[in-house]
Amino acid sequence: MIKERDNTVCVGKISGVFGVKGWLKIFSYTSPKENILSYSPWLLVKKGEMKTVEITDGHLQGSGVIAHIKGVSDRSQAETLLGYEIFIRREQLPKTSEGEYYWSDLIGLEVVTTEGVVLGIVDSLLETGANDVLIVKGERERAVPFIQGRTIVKVDTDAGRIVADWDPEF
Repeated sequence: MIKERDNTVCVGKISGVFGVKGWLKIFSYTSPKENILSYSPWLLVKKGEMKTVEITDGHLQGSGVIAHIKGVSDRSQAETLLGYEIFIRREQLPKTSEGEYYWSDLIGLEVVTTEGVVLGIVDSLLETGANDVLIVKGERERAVPFIQGRTIVKVDTDAGRIVADWDPEF
């Protein structure tokens, strides 16, 4: 789809239009959700097509985020962008501290127990309030709490592996 996929991070998607002057409703994956507006340019991707766009304005609107893209001046132009996923280049993200990871760095990593039993691959993560949870898909789906030093023994993004102190029967 995109050759640079390994160098990009999906941060949201265009979910609707707002008003008649080309504004877009944005479903943001960032936390807090308005952080998506601090990244420009955006790489918009849909069905293998990629467009680079510049954000000219944006803000919280109710419980969501709206944004305006340079060159989009009316509702019909905005409607052509519906459904596009929003990516940014990895170098646009702030550096993480030791032991901190972006969710996008964990998705796709293999999860093994401390005994070497393969549990599967991290498919997604959930935010529960108490801690994040890895959704691991293998021969079956598992929810493994992402608690470093307890259930998560080691994260090695270079090797593509997470070692978890987890009973494979759970």
